[in-house]
Amino acid sequence: MLGLIFGIIISLTGIAIGYFYAPAPELRILYAFFSFFISLLLIYFVKKIEKTDFQNFWGGLIGFLLGVFIALILLKISPVEELWLKNFLSIILPLIGLYFGVDKSEWFRPSTVKSIFKERKETIAVKILDTSAVIDGRIADLCETGFLEGKVLLPSFIMNELQQVADSSDSLKRQRGRRGFDFLEQLKKCPNIDFKIIEKDYADIKEVDHKLLQLAKDVRAKVITTDFNLNKLAKIQGIKILNINELANALKPIVLPGEKIKAYILKEGKEKDQGVAYLEDGTMVVVDNARKMIGQTIEITVTSVLQTVAGKMIFGRYEP
Repeated sequence: MLGLIFGIIISLTGIAIGYFYAPAPELRILYAFFSFFISLLLIYFVKKIEKTDFQNFWGGLIGFLLGVFIALILLKISPVEELWLKNFLSIILPLIGLYFGVDKSEWFRPSTVKSIFKERKETIAVKILDTSAVIDGRIADLCETGFLEGKVLLPSFIMNELQQVADSSDSLKRQRGRRGFDFLEQLKKCPNIDFKIIEKDYADIKEVDHKLLQLAKDVRAKVITTDFNLNKLAKIQGIKILNINELANALKPIVLPGEKIKAYILKEGKEKDQGVAYLEDGTMVVVDNARKMIGQTIEITVTSVLQTVAGKMIFGRYEP
């Protein structure tokens, strides 16, 4: 109620000022209407600012000052000589600036300005390779398909660890290490990425994983890995991880209970009459009534799907 009375008083005062202070008697009605309009705008802006927060207040102030600046420029370069038109511009443009400043105050917030540069940084985000991702090899396929791009770094201590794996007395580890070097050669030839070996070490840090995470902090990079434990450790420290296994799980086809799929029964299951199969993407399928069908491709009915840390498991039933 008090707000309504205040608004009426402001409006009547504006009408009176416009009517009695008009430059000529024949312009009293026009100036009274104009002053009434300005009074309504003033009431609106006061109400708008009352409901806003401190950040929006600054947005309104910046918009108001921009309106004043534009009005001064226009009045200086404009050939118009009419006093009422100049007065109109000098009042209406700052009010318009105030309105848009309050309404679009998020444009002037420091966080918005900062996000512009932050988004630019993320478009050229640096990525660091872990030993597990190099040995895994799928990183090379991602590069060739164009899903991986930007700057990719391989720390010298990761290269040393890969060399130790390649020189291992275990023939399987040795083979995996050498295969990792082959994948690195593929990455060097990939046109989508800027691949570099960075000569940086942390003598005071013994664990390679801890060195990797410290480097990621220093250069503000994401870590590409398949190591589950490294993934958890990085998340605790707020470091972004690109886990190839998580990507592979996300891309696996979705199957629902009741669907029929074909699977090659590879071996026996743990339970009676169970058979175990694997889909082309590596998903494990446990099939009831399929032990006798080992070595054959059969059609099964999906009964349930279990999401585990390692990926998805599908349970099904074979109905002869």
